[in-house]
Amino acid sequence: MKKKVVVVSVFSVLLLFACAQKQEAEKVMLFNGTDLSGWKLFIPGDSVDVEQVWTVKEGVVHCAGVPNGYMMTEESYSDYKLHLEWRWAEEPTNSGVLLHCQGPDQTWPNCIECQLMAGNAGDFVLIGPGSITVDDSTYVNEERFLSIKKKHESNEKPAGEWNTYDIEVRGSSVACYVNGLMQSNGVDCSHTSGPIALQSEGSPIEFRNIYITALE
Repeated sequence: MKKKVVVVSVFSVLLLFACAQKQEAEKVMLFNGTDLSGWKLFIPGDSVDVEQVWTVKEGVVHCAGVPNGYMMTEESYSDYKLHLEWRWAEEPTNSGVLLHCQGPDQTWPNCIECQLMAGNAGDFVLIGPGSITVDDSTYVNEERFLSIKKKHESNEKPAGEWNTYDIEVRGSSVACYVNGLMQSNGVDCSHTSGPIALQSEGSPIEFRNIYITALE
């Protein structure tokens, strides 16, 4: 009997180890902490060196905030949980996490935005043609922007402190969690896959710990 218990215990440890390895293997670091490999940088025109807008120092992405533009993953993604952390280096203004980017590079790419505007982090914004259903209401955008308010009051931290954003994309659904609180949840999204982008849109903002985990 004692031998059987030992065998079962060893098997349990091995099973847990295998599960942990599988979970770790599914985690993909989008930002390596050293440089912006795997990302393309975009601002309209050539009046400013885009590499001065986006820089990396001590494991943190520093964005100047002007001019408007973004850093976008070179790869497209679907069915994932995205984790990132952000903080405002100066006065909080505007930025966003752009999901399922479509079409050519332009200042406002066709996508579904999870808002980072100060006081509004967690809102959905449809940029360009698209649709999403939130709380039994279907929103269809045929203009440049359509904003859909979050569920709760702002739970963002003051400038200088790190916030967390966890965004779950499963099929045609998207859920946004700001500092652990679900602020928005939508289904039947018109866009279900594509690159992920982080915006330059206002004032200096910083990002770190950017990774995705595959969802089954």
